[in-house]
Amino acid sequence: MKPPRLSAGMQLRYTRHISAHDIADFTKSSHDANIYHVEPDPSGRLIAHGLLVASLATKLGGDLHFLARTMTFDFIKPAYSGDTLTCLATVDSLIEQSERFKCRFSFTVTNQAGETVMVGHTAGMIRKAPPQKA
Repeated sequence: MKPPRLSAGMQLRYTRHISAHDIADFTKSSHDANIYHVEPDPSGRLIAHGLLVASLATKLGGDLHFLARTMTFDFIKPAYSGDTLTCLATVDSLIEQSERFKCRFSFTVTNQAGETVMVGHTAGMIRKAPPQKA
């Protein structure tokens, strides 16, 4: 996928439903079996791993061939199995250099009720000529 032309202020969006299966898969791959991720709460929900929630932002970065140097996440409230999460990322700055663009993004993840569950920032770069697929 070719990344879109970016400019400061541009916004990108990605929405994903988080299932109990997603949380179980993340538990297996991360080896994070915290009780909150494996035992349902009184409403039958599991709490999603913070880095599973953060993966919405990294998915947007991947679409852009973005290589992160720093990432900061602030988890405001839990996201649960059954939630539909939307990540809204904003291009905060874009500086063109000879072989790359230095970029800064901010992002907010909200649930289906419009409640903020996570905010964050990242800085890194996008190469002007990303590697070609083999």
